[in-house]
Amino acid sequence: MKVARLYSFNDIRIEEAPVPEVGPRDALMRTRACGICSGDVMPWYIEKKAPLVLGHEPAGEIVRVGEEVTSFRPGNRVFTHHHAPCFSCRYCARGDYVQCRTWRESGIIPGGIAEYILIPSVNLEHDTFTLPEEMSYEDATLIEPVACVVKGLRRARPRRGDTVLVIGLGVMGMLNILVARHNGAGRIIGADRVRYRLDKALALGVDDVIDVSATDLQKGLAEKTGGEMAELVIVGPNSVSAMAEGLCCVRPGGTVLFFTPARPGEILTVDPNHLYFNDISIVTSYSCGPADTADAGELIQKGVVSADRIVTHRFPLEGTAEAFRLTSRAGESLKSLIVFG
Repeated sequence: MKVARLYSFNDIRIEEAPVPEVGPRDALMRTRACGICSGDVMPWYIEKKAPLVLGHEPAGEIVRVGEEVTSFRPGNRVFTHHHAPCFSCRYCARGDYVQCRTWRESGIIPGGIAEYILIPSVNLEHDTFTLPEEMSYEDATLIEPVACVVKGLRRARPRRGDTVLVIGLGVMGMLNILVARHNGAGRIIGADRVRYRLDKALALGVDDVIDVSATDLQKGLAEKTGGEMAELVIVGPNSVSAMAEGLCCVRPGGTVLFFTPARPGEILTVDPNHLYFNDISIVTSYSCGPADTADAGELIQKGVVSADRIVTHRFPLEGTAEAFRLTSRAGESLKSLIVFG
């Protein structure tokens, strides 16, 4: 089979690899589509894992199951998460699935951008599910990123009617906009420096945008909210400077959600008394678990999110490097998919 393997940020190769052997409790999936994650184009994050087969947002068709598998059969159209928890440790008992040791050590083999993927037993039984007939493979590739948004908003606990500021209007910013609106956000304001993305956010239903290439973010938000700022600020860019700006844009009693990590070595300095006397909460959210993927699947089935609204570019397997570069430029694109014939 063919796979897309990354050796360094600028070295992605299409290679031949053996089709994985199926164990008694595993399944083999033929990949039909896989998304390029915006997190995978952070050089410091992806290169520490190299060499690796790219991709962790696949959807496809089961073509073989082990002799002990009863939950799935060949022909099933499925989503599978690249990590899955044990469901028995203390973290799992609290719903903190991403802290589970099994979750962190599990994985699909060899990765999402491969013609065939082995779904190990823990992933198969704990975070793989059959797609509804009306859900396309392209829609299903959005389950994992939407699940990350579901989890982040659950942790941030916004209230119906809140003003929400989304900093960074890449694909994850857009997904936060769509899910926040569905959850009852009152007013949503998007901030970015790329005109294409500002216009796309308006087309997806944000109430207003701030072009931070021309306007100071804090000042622009104050003007648009009459000085009230935002109850929830979602910070997308992976930088301490963006996080610090987010803390300047939240109103007293509000929450700042750090949706993405900072770069290694960056230190965020805050005034604890400013947080304390203004009752400001800082919330982080890393990845997602089975409850989140199930909720994400329902949101996609309802049409809250769809590939037609989010996916802007599609490439064959051989175009993976081009798709990767397009995503990393963060310009006139949102979501790129690798679509298998």
